[in-house]
Amino acid sequence: MATALPLDLARPRRTGAAGILLLLALAYGLVPLLGTGYLFEAILTPFLALALAGLGLNLLTGYAGLLSLGSAAFMAVGAYAAFNLSLRLPGLPLPATILLAGLVAAAVGAVAGLPALRLRGFYLAVSTLAVQFFVAWALNRIGWLSNDSPSGIVAAPRLEVAGLSFDDARGRYLFSLTVVAVLTFLAWRLVRSPTGRNLVAIRDHETAARIVGVKVARTKLLAFALSSFIVGIAGVLWAFAYLRTVEPAGFNLDRSFQILFIVIIGGLGTLRGAFLGAGFIVVLPLVLSRLGAAALGDGFDSGTLEMVQRIVLGALIVAVLIREPAGLAALLDRALNHALRRVRPRS
Repeated sequence: MATALPLDLARPRRTGAAGILLLLALAYGLVPLLGTGYLFEAILTPFLALALAGLGLNLLTGYAGLLSLGSAAFMAVGAYAAFNLSLRLPGLPLPATILLAGLVAAAVGAVAGLPALRLRGFYLAVSTLAVQFFVAWALNRIGWLSNDSPSGIVAAPRLEVAGLSFDDARGRYLFSLTVVAVLTFLAWRLVRSPTGRNLVAIRDHETAARIVGVKVARTKLLAFALSSFIVGIAGVLWAFAYLRTVEPAGFNLDRSFQILFIVIIGGLGTLRGAFLGAGFIVVLPLVLSRLGAAALGDGFDSGTLEMVQRIVLGALIVAVLIREPAGLAALLDRALNHALRRVRPRS
């Protein structure tokens, strides 16, 4: 029985291209003109960083079928690699620093993916969880990584490219948007290439993929490396553009689960799902905060907000898995198709 292709592979290209161009025009043209500092710093910049991390994890989990619970560890590797490269090689341009940091994260990801040659499912997830714990231990114990800072927290370097400063809120947003746009385009090309088809083949039926000539071991390690490369660069954006600090607390286990939830809610096996899921995760606390403040007043503090957020998020994940396993991307496609049928003139 034929297996359904990922949503992105089945989507009409012309409609998708027009929508993407419209979104980019709005993101580069209208949003910088009308956006406020709060919009850039509290919503758009973290949204872009988390969406990129979700995109990287979706390549691994959604397309290759390899579950990982260590995404925050690879984000941390990218962020700390970029910090040390900028610190110890001060003349290195920022784009080169980010690229090299991504390569460092990719190398760590390839090593972390070695258990995938023998393990599957839950056991593979546990092995990636071990990577998360090891990286957290290293960040807290190896002072060289944080330039021997007593607190382990260091200020992120300035965002400057070819003499242009991107250090204000709008500049950090535009810088993050450009990095995310470039990597999303490359990921889009990847999933439509023979390598992307190999990833899907391994996910759908590993034995059949091996029989038809797919080099399963090499493809799995490549999936870990490519995913970690993107997630590592997302870690650079998270630390340099959003937090403005590089600290272990920014890459804890909760962050790994947050990225996994982004992929599940947005939709596995679709690039759009990473952006839909990240948008939901970023906006949800703001909505709950406003609703809670309106209903409970001063009694709705940050601790209550965090508890309610976890409850609502868990309930929504269960609902998504039961009602729509393909996530928000499938719901959006269904709504768009329904709207098109309504407005299309009948013959």
